[in-house]
Amino acid sequence: MRIPTFLLIFLLSAGPLYANCGGSFSTFVAALKAEAIEAGYAPTTVDAFFASARQDQAVLRADRAQGVFQKPFIDFSRRLISQNRIDRGRSNARKYKSVFDRIEAEYGVSRGVLLAFWAFETDYGAVQGDFNTLNALLTLSHDCRRPDLFRPQVFAALELYERDDFSPTRTTGAWAGEIGMVQMLPSDILENGIDGDGDGHVTLKTSAPDALLSGGRMLASLGWRADEPWLQEVVIPSSLDLSQTGTDHTKTVADWAALGVSARQGELAAGDFEASIILPQGHKGPAFIAYPNFNVYFEWNQSFVYVLTAAYFATRLEGATIYDAGNPDPGLPGAQMKELQTKLQGRGHDVGKIDGILGARTRRAVQAEQARLGLPADAWPTAALLSSL
Repeated sequence: MRIPTFLLIFLLSAGPLYANCGGSFSTFVAALKAEAIEAGYAPTTVDAFFASARQDQAVLRADRAQGVFQKPFIDFSRRLISQNRIDRGRSNARKYKSVFDRIEAEYGVSRGVLLAFWAFETDYGAVQGDFNTLNALLTLSHDCRRPDLFRPQVFAALELYERDDFSPTRTTGAWAGEIGMVQMLPSDILENGIDGDGDGHVTLKTSAPDALLSGGRMLASLGWRADEPWLQEVVIPSSLDLSQTGTDHTKTVADWAALGVSARQGELAAGDFEASIILPQGHKGPAFIAYPNFNVYFEWNQSFVYVLTAAYFATRLEGATIYDAGNPDPGLPGAQMKELQTKLQGRGHDVGKIDGILGARTRRAVQAEQARLGLPADAWPTAALLSSL
C-alpha cells in the first residue's frame, strides 16, 4: 500500500532518501524513480510519469534573469498596473461574483486580492506559461541552487498524476513549475486545490472557479485574517521618526494616528491593529500603512516590490485612488546598488546576495546606516548614502 500523501510530503521535507542534486541528469532521475517506488508508487506508474523527463536549459536561464525585480516601486507598479487591467479586473469581478462571494464567505479573502494575483500572475489566465511543468521541476531540482524547494514538487506532481490531474507531457506553466491562472505549485494544489465548478477535477488552467477558490483557500492556509484590510495609502507628517518605518517596526494604528499618520482616502483601520509604515521610495515618495494581512503576501512571493504592487493593486480594484507618487530622490542603478551592498556587507550587515536588488535585508542595512550617519532613515538608498559610505 502506498504511503499516504501527508506522510509522503513529511518524509520528503525531511531530506532526500536517494537523490541529491547535480551530477548526471539521467542518474538523478533514476534515483528519483527509485525513491518514488520506495514510497509506494507502482513501478509502471513511475515509469510512465518519468518517461518524457528532460532537462530544460531555458528554465535555468529564466531562473537567473529576473531583472524586473530590480525596478523601484513606482516604475514597477506603473508597468504592471494599467487602466485595461483595472477594467478587466472589475469585469471579472462581476462575471464571477458568485465565486468571489463564496470565497469571502468561506475564507474572508477580499475579491480585489485574488483579482490582483490573477492579473499579475497570468493576465487573467491569458498568459500561463508554456514550460513543460515536470521538466521545469526536474531541472530546478537537479540544479543545486534551491533543490529543497523544488524537489518535493516533483513528488506532488506525481501524486496529482495518479489523480488524473497532471500530465507529464501536456501540463505546462511558468518556468518555476507553477500551474494555472493564479500559478500554484503542485504541493499547493494538493493541499488547497478545490473543485469549484463541480466537474470532479481541480483544473487550475481552464477553470476560473477552481483557480480562484483554490487561491483563496491557500491564502487562508497561509494565515490570512478573515475580513481584515491589508494595505492603505497614508500621509505622514514631517515630524515622523523615519527610523521606525519599515516592515520590521510595528505600532498600533492608534499609536500611528497619534503620531500624525492619516489615511489619504477614507479612515484608518481599527486602532488596535498592529501595523507598519512603508516608504518604498523614501520619505519623499508614496507612503502606505501595512496591516497584518500584508505579511501573508510574502508567503506567496518574496519580492518586496512585487508584494507591495500586488497589495496596492488590490486596493485599486476595490476603489482606492492612484497613489501620490511625490518627488522621491533618485534611486541607485544596478551597478551602484551592488556597490552599496558590498559596502554595507563590509560594515558587517547581512544583505544576502550582492545582486543589485533592494530586498528586505538590504533595506534594513540601509536604514541602520542612514540612522548612524544622520541621514533620513527611510531605508531608501541614494547617491548621498553611497557617497557617505
